[in-house]
Amino acid sequence: MRICGVKLTHDGAIAVVENGKLLFSIEQEKRDNNRRYQKIDNLDTIVSALSEHGLCAEDIDHFVIDGWDGEVESHFQVFSGAHAISLKAAPYTERRPDKLLDSFHYTGLLIGGKSYPYKSYPHVSGHVASAYCSSPFAQDNQPALCLVWDGGIIPRLYQVKRHEAHLVDCLFPIVGHIYAGAGHHFGPYKKAGGAAWDLGVAGKLMAYIALGSVDEHVISVFQGLYQERFAGDTKLARYYRENIHIPEFALAAVRDFFEASMMRLTSKPHENVLRSFHVFLERLLVREIKMALERHFTQGPQNLCIAGGCGLNIKWNSALRESGLFSAIWVPPFPNDSGSAIGAACCAMAEDKGFIPLEWSVYSGPSVKFGQIPPGWTASRCSIAQLAHLLADNKPVIFLSGRAELGPRALGGRSILAAPTSPTVKNFLNDIKLREHFRPVAPICLEDRAQLIFDPGTPDPYMLFDHQTRVEWRDKIPAVVHLDGSARLQTIRRDSLHPVAQLLVEYEKITNIPLLCNTSANHHGRGFFPDAASACEWGGVEQVWCDGFLFRNESGVGPAIKG
Repeated sequence: MRICGVKLTHDGAIAVVENGKLLFSIEQEKRDNNRRYQKIDNLDTIVSALSEHGLCAEDIDHFVIDGWDGEVESHFQVFSGAHAISLKAAPYTERRPDKLLDSFHYTGLLIGGKSYPYKSYPHVSGHVASAYCSSPFAQDNQPALCLVWDGGIIPRLYQVKRHEAHLVDCLFPIVGHIYAGAGHHFGPYKKAGGAAWDLGVAGKLMAYIALGSVDEHVISVFQGLYQERFAGDTKLARYYRENIHIPEFALAAVRDFFEASMMRLTSKPHENVLRSFHVFLERLLVREIKMALERHFTQGPQNLCIAGGCGLNIKWNSALRESGLFSAIWVPPFPNDSGSAIGAACCAMAEDKGFIPLEWSVYSGPSVKFGQIPPGWTASRCSIAQLAHLLADNKPVIFLSGRAELGPRALGGRSILAAPTSPTVKNFLNDIKLREHFRPVAPICLEDRAQLIFDPGTPDPYMLFDHQTRVEWRDKIPAVVHLDGSARLQTIRRDSLHPVAQLLVEYEKITNIPLLCNTSANHHGRGFFPDAASACEWGGVEQVWCDGFLFRNESGVGPAIKG
C-alpha cells in the first residue's frame, strides 16, 4: 500500500510511505532555493514530487492531508494548475482524548486534472505518529509516552502502544510560541509591538542565551506573572485558559505577559533576562512532566518521544534526559512541522496496521543535482581522501552528497565543512552566512571518538541534545566551541556508508582530529542548496564538492579565511 502524506501549510512537504517504508519526503524549502518554511500553494507540486520518484497520482492508494488551524475543521485555498480550489482537513488537535486516529474523509483533491478522495488527521496526531513510528521503541514493540509541544498549542503528553494512543495530560497552559515571543521583547531580535513575529528566532535564542547568566530574581518575576496570567486561580488566568484555543487570543496574551515583564525588568541586561526565561521554562517543563508521571503512572521510568517545534530545543531535551524520569528518550530529526507529511502518512498506516515501526533513513530528501555551473568555475574529479587534505589545509568546502537530510539541520548531506582548528573559522562561516557573531558552528564527529571530546558525548546523530566540550579539547577545536563551552554535536558511525563518515575517517588519519565544522549549505533564509550550481552561484565558499566532483572558483574573486 502506498500512502502519500501532504503538508500544505508552514513547512510544506510531500512524503510517500510504501508498505511501511519511507520512500521520500520532499520539503518545499529544499526545492529550487525556496524560502524557509515554504508552504505548498499549488497541487502540481505533488505531481512533480511523485514524478521525480517514478510515480504518478494513480499509483497512490491513499492521499492524506495534515490537519491545521481550526477547532472542527481546517480550510485551505490552493491551486491545481490554474484552477483555484478549496480543501478541508482535520483540526489542529484531536476531538476526543482517546481518538487520536479519528480520520476525516473528503473528496476533491484535484491532481493533474483528476479528482481524488483523501483523508486527514489532526496535526498533533501526525507529530505523535511520526515520532513514535520512527523510534527504536516501535522497533522493539515497546510502549512510549510522546510529548508534543508545538508553537500553537500547550504541551500535551500522549501514551502510544502498538494498537492504541491517547492523551494522558496537558502539562501547563503556555503555547510554544512563547519562546519566540521572548526574543521579540528582549535582546537583539526585539520588535515593535504590532510587528509580525519571526518563528526562526526561537533557534537563535538558544545560541544568544550563552551570553547571559541566570538571575533568580528574573525567574521569580516570570514565575509570578505565569501564576497571575496563565496558571493561577485569578480572574485573568481563568479567562486566559478558557480562550487559549483561539490562536489570536493566545498570542495577544503572550504579548501582554512580556509587556508586563518588561516593566518589572527594566534594569536587567537582556541577555540575562532571556537566559533566565529559558531556565524558567526548562524548570517548569521538567517539574510539570514529573508531576504528570506521578499522577498517571505507578511503574518505573517510561520511554519518551519528543515532537513539535519545541523538540528542536536541545537544552530542554537534555534537561529531560538528565532528569532521570525516563528510561530512554527519542527525538526524530524532524520533530517540527518538517516531519508533518511523514506524520500524516504514518497516521494512515497506524489506522490500518497499528503504530508499527517505519523503515526510514534520514537521507530521504531530494537528490542532489549538478545544474549549469556558472562561468569562472572549473570541475575535476576529487576523491574523499583528496578532499580531506584540502580541509586539512584550512580550505572550507561546500559538501553536497546524495539525497538531502530530513528536517531543518544539515547532517552532512548539504553542509559547509571546515577544519575546526582555527579560531577564525567560526567568524568566517558566520560572516558568509550573514549570521550573528554569537551563533555556534556545529561539530560533526565520529561516534566512537565523541565521548573523548565531549560530555556526555553519547550518540547524537541528529544534533538534538546539548554537550559540553571537554576542557582539554577546547583549544584544539576552537571553531566548534560555543561561548559557554557547549557544542551542538552531531555524531556519525565510523562504519556508515555515507561519504561524510568516510571523509571524517580520512581527515582523522591526517590530523588525528575526528571531527569537522558543519553548518548548513544554503542561501540566507532559504533551504539547502538543491544543486552544485546554486552553491557556485552563491560563491560564499570557493570550493564545492558534489558526489565525487570538485568545483573551484578560479576567478580569484571570493572570500578569504585567515589563520
